[in-house]
Amino acid sequence: MRWALIGASRIASSYVIDAIRAQEGADIQSVLSTDLGRGTSFARNNGIPEAMTDLDMLLADDTVDAVYISTTNEKHHPQAMAAIAAGKHVLCEKPLAMTLEDAVEMVKTAREKGVVFATNHHLRNAGSHLAIRELISSGRIGKVLSARVFHAVNLPEHLRGWRINDAAAGGGVIPDIVVHDADTIRFHLSEDPVDVVAKAGTSGMGEGVEDSVMSVWSMPSGAMVQTHESFTHGFAGTGIEFHGTEGSIFARNVMTQEPVGEVRLVDQSGESPVTFQAHNLYHRALGLFTNAVRGNGPPSADGVDGIKSLAVAHAVRQAAQSATAVRVDYEGF
Repeated sequence: MRWALIGASRIASSYVIDAIRAQEGADIQSVLSTDLGRGTSFARNNGIPEAMTDLDMLLADDTVDAVYISTTNEKHHPQAMAAIAAGKHVLCEKPLAMTLEDAVEMVKTAREKGVVFATNHHLRNAGSHLAIRELISSGRIGKVLSARVFHAVNLPEHLRGWRINDAAAGGGVIPDIVVHDADTIRFHLSEDPVDVVAKAGTSGMGEGVEDSVMSVWSMPSGAMVQTHESFTHGFAGTGIEFHGTEGSIFARNVMTQEPVGEVRLVDQSGESPVTFQAHNLYHRALGLFTNAVRGNGPPSADGVDGIKSLAVAHAVRQAAQSATAVRVDYEGF
């Protein structure tokens, strides 16, 4: 299986290239960058044969089976549509697009074309989250009454740029982090938020976009979800909690790209640590994607998962702007 990278990004060089090459028989043929010098340097540093600036030329390579898209958010839709038209399987970074309509078009067109389309929601691949999901689905904490996500971090300087100052490119903490938390809650509870209330603002980093947001979501089961996302919190730590009629789950430092953190279960018998596998999140995600291309099961997070996490993020932003409860619109999904 041969790949092309659309975007010479840090996430590609830090995680995804290694994960692609961890799959049997897989390698990377080319990388696309708007800057040929940057692309050439990226290709040389990562052992990729070709660097290109022309998307059509990259997609015209019949030896390429799949593409990984990690450009800025406003480019995802046109690049994905071009890749789908060329018959390539697509793994796309979140959020899938700037609008729900564009995201739906991407997913429906891929389905019609018969290519695999997946969203790179990495957290659901973590051993910690797989263990949490098993605890919930097996009834260890009974009926879930509430959940809390704390995902307020200090955005590293090398990742700032457009994320903190370019709304047109999809900047802001809501499209960057809320989508992850939406997908993670959906993954654990197997249900979609119905409506949300939210407040957003800037706390020292945002320039024309929000850098902090808090929200509360109502779930169909009656559970409530509280979330806090930020780019400006250097010492808060991250985590997720689920509280049910029979117990509670406390997970710390698990909202991350690394296989770290701790999970604890508290119930009538007391408090106990929960063991989980410390595997590479991206190796698992790329393995499931590869299997899906071969007709063996779904990817870790498919296109519909990407649409729904985007829908929640849009509802959070709309609620923050209007200061009223906003119903989540899933555009028919």
